[in-house]
Amino acid sequence: MKHISKSIFSIILIISVSLTALSQDKKQKSDTIQIPQRYGLRLGLDLHRITKSFYDKNYRGLEIVGDYRLTKKIYVACELGNEEKTKQDDQLNYSTKGTYFKVGFDFNAYENWLDMENMIYIGLRAGFSSFSQTLNTYNIYEPKSFYGISTLDSGQKWNGLSASWIEVVSGLKAEVFNNVYIGFSVRLNYLLSNKEPEGFANLHIPGFNKTYENSKFGAGFNYTISYFIPLYKSRK
Repeated sequence: MKHISKSIFSIILIISVSLTALSQDKKQKSDTIQIPQRYGLRLGLDLHRITKSFYDKNYRGLEIVGDYRLTKKIYVACELGNEEKTKQDDQLNYSTKGTYFKVGFDFNAYENWLDMENMIYIGLRAGFSSFSQTLNTYNIYEPKSFYGISTLDSGQKWNGLSASWIEVVSGLKAEVFNNVYIGFSVRLNYLLSNKEPEGFANLHIPGFNKTYENSKFGAGFNYTISYFIPLYKSRK
């Protein structure tokens, strides 16, 4: 009888502890606040190209930027732009005009608090550009000239040029007003293909920026303002 009483007491004790633990677990779950995460589309403009178009008479450019949130950390990103640039080098004056498109993804490495949606990210893009180049003038050495150099008009134009590249991106985006974000990014580019005219080089590629002799690397940056359009929420 004494043995049975001990067994009953042990069972009651085990059940009591189990019920207490279950009650505490439910209380912890009920005390946890799940903040819904917003998913949607963010669209904006590159302010660098817009402002440069105002103060530099030899440049016209516009770039539209966008990203779409796929998961908590991954965003699909793209840029679509147009550039027209005239450049004076030591020997040449030339103009480049064309459009470009970039597409890739960004990984947000920043841990936001609660419902914040800021980004410190790294990413990758594939870029493609279609453009034309015009040789406006060029200089030649002229011994009989007073200055020793003569400038000649050309006007020769090459259409149907193209280039493709990949670029590594690093940047940040911060919400300054409700759904309004300011961003900045730097890019390191690597040229994959470059269709050049015969007897001339693609000295500037829209979207890729300046090219360098005997090098496939380039660099660029942008700073943007964009607006987030929420489409749905998820508690995942």
